[in-house]
Amino acid sequence: MKKLLRVAVTGGAGQIAYSLLFRIANGDFLGPNQPIALHLLDLPVAERMLQGVKMELDDCVFPLLKEVKIGFDAAEVFAGVHYAFLVGATPRGPGMERKDLLHVNGQIFVEQGKALNRAADKNVRVLVVGNPCNTNCLIAMHHAPDLKKSQFYAMTRLDQNRAVYQLALQAEVGIESVSHVTIWGNHSSTQVPDFVNAKINGASAEAVIGDRKWLEDVFVPLIQKRGAEVIQARGKSSAASAANAALDAMRSILKPTLADEWFSMGVYSNGNPYGIREDLVFSFACRSDGQGDSHIVKGLNIDSYLKEMIQMTQKELLEERDLVRELL
Repeated sequence: MKKLLRVAVTGGAGQIAYSLLFRIANGDFLGPNQPIALHLLDLPVAERMLQGVKMELDDCVFPLLKEVKIGFDAAEVFAGVHYAFLVGATPRGPGMERKDLLHVNGQIFVEQGKALNRAADKNVRVLVVGNPCNTNCLIAMHHAPDLKKSQFYAMTRLDQNRAVYQLALQAEVGIESVSHVTIWGNHSSTQVPDFVNAKINGASAEAVIGDRKWLEDVFVPLIQKRGAEVIQARGKSSAASAANAALDAMRSILKPTLADEWFSMGVYSNGNPYGIREDLVFSFACRSDGQGDSHIVKGLNIDSYLKEMIQMTQKELLEERDLVRELL
């Protein structure tokens, strides 16, 4: 029998968690032979819903799921966890400024960073999904001084997945034909979906599509605004696709990346090869060593268009960091 691995999910009674937990319990995250325990964190006001989620997990009789722990104290819930999906965050409400959202969620991630530092397994890998995820991730890592900053990630995989689909649709090919898609910068409307380095059937995506104007004027804004369009169409934010992307993201850091492939992930910017300012969580093209650590891919082509767009998303991240400076 393999060692039991413990997986924490915050916002355990929420929409994304509801789409995520049953897939983790089924083996979609760590594989069909890995026994797991689920640790679910939420607010006390969600206790009844959290109990209901646990009841459903119990009733599914997943063979791999050996324990479900629920709670409202981060240090208790994070005790001994090997992986943490930080999903829970306060959504932006009517009349709420971005700076207000940053402060409200920043306090949450201060406490969760401290709790991970105090209670989690010292090799824990942390994926921040709750928005604004880049800056929330930066806050959490700064409050976990005993953990390496390379153990923290912010999710831009949903943006990458959206970009893959749209490129495939425009080129009239299957999604498996699209590769080397990168999201630069912030998981926000300033993100930079990179078509310059993307490939379709091994060739330049720009050359295959043959329409630079469409790529700049339609494709990039489409990916930047896709989340808002989902909310407008569905009446709720992305849940199943976000949960699916979270699994994609975590699996990417747990398996070795093939030599000529990469994935998008928000990582600590210090020492990056693209001149991005330090002390940010910035999305780059990354590769994994298969042990939970990743490194930034060097030598990508940054043309004048990408350079300008990357400067804009960096500016936004610097502004976010300044707004929460007292929390760092």
